[in-house]
Amino acid sequence: MDRGTSAAPAAGRGDHPFAVGPDSGSPDLAGSSWGPAIELGATLAKTVAHFWPDLGGWLGGLADTRDQQRITYSRRFLVWMGLAVFLLKLGSRRQVRFELDSPVALANLNRLAGASQEAVAHGDTLNHFLGHLPERELPSLRRRMVHRLIRMKAVDDGRLLGHFLVDIDGTGQLVFDHRHCPHCLEQTINGRKCYSHHVLEAKLVTPSGLALSIASEFIENPGPNRSTQDCELNAFLRLAERLKKDYPQVRLCLALDALYANGTVFQICRENNWKFIIAFKEGSLPALWREYQTLLGLCPRNRTQHRPDPDTDQTFAWVGDLEHTDDHGRTHRLTAFQCQEQEGENHRFFAWLTNFTVNQQTVVRLANDGGRGRWTIENEGFNIQKNGGFALEHAYSTSDRQIKNFYVLLQLAHLILSRLVGNGTGQPARRRRPTPLRQPAGHGPPTGREPPPLAHPPGGDRLGCRRPNPHPLGQFLTARL
Repeated sequence: MDRGTSAAPAAGRGDHPFAVGPDSGSPDLAGSSWGPAIELGATLAKTVAHFWPDLGGWLGGLADTRDQQRITYSRRFLVWMGLAVFLLKLGSRRQVRFELDSPVALANLNRLAGASQEAVAHGDTLNHFLGHLPERELPSLRRRMVHRLIRMKAVDDGRLLGHFLVDIDGTGQLVFDHRHCPHCLEQTINGRKCYSHHVLEAKLVTPSGLALSIASEFIENPGPNRSTQDCELNAFLRLAERLKKDYPQVRLCLALDALYANGTVFQICRENNWKFIIAFKEGSLPALWREYQTLLGLCPRNRTQHRPDPDTDQTFAWVGDLEHTDDHGRTHRLTAFQCQEQEGENHRFFAWLTNFTVNQQTVVRLANDGGRGRWTIENEGFNIQKNGGFALEHAYSTSDRQIKNFYVLLQLAHLILSRLVGNGTGQPARRRRPTPLRQPAGHGPPTGREPPPLAHPPGGDRLGCRRPNPHPLGQFLTARL
């Protein structure tokens, strides 16, 4: 029997089991369709066993401050329940009660967790557990999962000139019309005060469209009586420290927007031996921009042409050895480069600052796979997590610790899905630019140790959800798990 699992589902404090199977308040299953028989559901368990064979042990080792003598549900089972909320794109904690209310769902969750629970836990039990899970635990689990992918070279296609490309950007998570907690950020919109929670996210991105969360830093005020609010740049200082601690030997290249074009960011990258590609705009560093524009005409050899497809023409130019002295008197040597793209009648212009060596051999990759790779964190990352069924902006809880733990669970679920279906969208991954690239290592049928076969509902092929999930990826995942 698992540690922390009792023989009978007698409810302890914070544990709310409920009977599985149909009930009078649920839709009639007799007339519902289970969907086509797709032999892909079991691939989830096989994928997890292939990429993270030690995941069960990691989950069992999570710190848990609940009274271990009074609990009913093991931490492994509850973490998998939390992951299922996002893997199946249920959209809210409440949906656990309706969507996973079947013996098949219970059997499959037990197999995934290596548990033997006799009932599916209530959503409030999951919330109670996450309140007793220290904030460091799930980020530590994510670090182990990412390190495993790096060691097995499963994300090596994301290397840019030998460095993993890490996009860093902030996003809104929750918005309230009242002060939700002492850490809320305040903002006045059209004369009305809003209270919000934001997150600064670091995602490892690849040319095939993957956007894997590797670290998160919550942007929050220390208390209601603060003199200034927390901001994205302050959060970056904390995130950079976390990245260096979690990935000390990994060669990183940070892809950043123009907000980060300042001496502090340059210095942090220098001290941590990181590369960077930062969007370069006239308003961010005006003096350096004017110097770049002046020297650009004096370097006619620093140009090259590229045609990524028959309808698109790109012209690249660059100027190296630009000198910038920041507000603290530190001198930084930078290279500025740009891309002018003509696609039919559409003209686009991009410019960046970098500490890479830019030349005829590197400029195309640095621009197309590096600088322009920043779209991945918005489209394949935040956009999918907000509008693709993950419901990132939904309040899965109203307590501070639970909010953060639910957020990291969402990132873990997206990480697992990315290994299952390429880019986490439910659609095959594709490259942004048509330049050749080898098939990503780690893709293809999983091999190695496989878990026990998962249960199938009688006459059906879903994980046990009572209603078909409207999102295609959710339906794909619930098929024959």
